[in-house]
Amino acid sequence: MPENTLGPMRFASVNGTTIRYRLSGDPSGPVVIFANSLGTDLTVWDDVATRLPDRFSLLGFDKRGHGLSALPAGSVTIQDYASDLLGLADHLGLTTFVVCGVSVGGMIAQATAAAAPGRVRGLVLCNTGAKIGPPEIWSDRIAAVEKGGLEPLADAVMERWFTPAFRENNPEKLAGYRAMLSRTPALGYAATCAAIRDADLTAATSALSVPTVCIAGEGDLATPPALVRSLADLIDGAAYHELPECGHIPSVEQPEICADIITRFLLALDPD
Repeated sequence: MPENTLGPMRFASVNGTTIRYRLSGDPSGPVVIFANSLGTDLTVWDDVATRLPDRFSLLGFDKRGHGLSALPAGSVTIQDYASDLLGLADHLGLTTFVVCGVSVGGMIAQATAAAAPGRVRGLVLCNTGAKIGPPEIWSDRIAAVEKGGLEPLADAVMERWFTPAFRENNPEKLAGYRAMLSRTPALGYAATCAAIRDADLTAATSALSVPTVCIAGEGDLATPPALVRSLADLIDGAAYHELPECGHIPSVEQPEICADIITRFLLALDPD
């Protein structure tokens, strides 16, 4: 089955914010939109996107305050990120789509489906929950970033993102993703921490009826499998997959298995 070649990076003005995005695949095919985790950019999905069938249209983007997207002044909510996703889809003329989100990207995916149920055809929710962590964890993280930036936190975050085996066997990748985190704008990172802290999507997510697959990492210390399973239990008919030897970002640590699960899900929605 032919696979995707990644398209060029582009920029759009959405909700008064400059958003970097990339379209790949068949522009006339069913659309899949990828949403990213805290401290990462759109490239975190590259190893999955290149393994998906080329008859799908794939949209990746940097949420505001991350990567090359701007961060307007003021606080941000999960619903604001969902509004950006929908605004970018409008800008590109995309009416319906599947949303794949990891971590806070999975929360954005849930909020998008709740805000526009007629447009979201399916959800892939990776290493996420309807609510992630107690508020004090995020308040402490914000205070640490405001005091010293992201560099002092980077090693501890890598331990939550990736399993010990991945960190030991992939020093170059580990250094690259550490740099990605460390170079994330502190204001953008802190804004997302506050959005996660203040979000509880339990009620809205439990009302969703969209086809959904939930993916967990066996070794995820940030959003453990029990949290992802509880999310799957909220959504009627949702499937649950737990990936072995995988931490918080399956698209990086287990891209083949992750891509296979997503491909099967997409093909069930849009058979040949």
